Amino acid sequence: MTIKSPIAPLVIVLLLTVPASAAHWKVDYSKSKIGFSVNWSGQPFSGTFKSWRADINFDPADLAHSRAEVSIDTGSETSGDAETDEGIKGAQGFQASEFPTALFQTTGFIHKGGNDYLANGALSVKGISKSIALPFALTLSGATAHVVGKAQILRTDFRVGTGDWAKPDPVAREVAVHIDIVATRSGP
Repeated sequence: MTIKSPIAPLVIVLLLTVPASAAHWKVDYSKSKIGFSVNWSGQPFSGTFKSWRADINFDPADLAHSRAEVSIDTGSETSGDAETDEGIKGAQGFQASEFPTALFQTTGFIHKGGNDYLANGALSVKGISKSIALPFALTLSGATAHVVGKAQILRTDFRVGTGDWAKPDPVAREVAVHIDIVATRSGP
């Protein structure tokens, strides 16, 4: 005997409309870093950010539902040179007192082959938002992920380096943003 319920079609519709979601990842900040490098007076110069947060939902098998948002405290920049760091955080640099946060939000991911991916997104610095592409390599080992990537940006697109610092000398306009993130899967 078959029992027909008037709610069965409703349950099926609800199950089919539940959005899929990619796995949530918890960043191990003690093993991860975000920084930048630039050519300064003909020499490589690099800095890192001590304070940042990432909210990551990512599944290589479900890129359509994957997303990431990274918030960076611009005042936490450090290079080991206090005088230079003060200038980078100051009025001609990040202007950290007025714009304390830089934000990267993904708009989509592309699998390039093997362990190589591309995160497309919007980077907002000093109230200016620009589309950027962040190529990265993903290594998965059980419930642990290691992501290493580098995006090329122009600092002047974000008004980082004004006045005399807007010129390409002594500080190059091209800046490489580096990520090295270790995270563990913490959800579905």
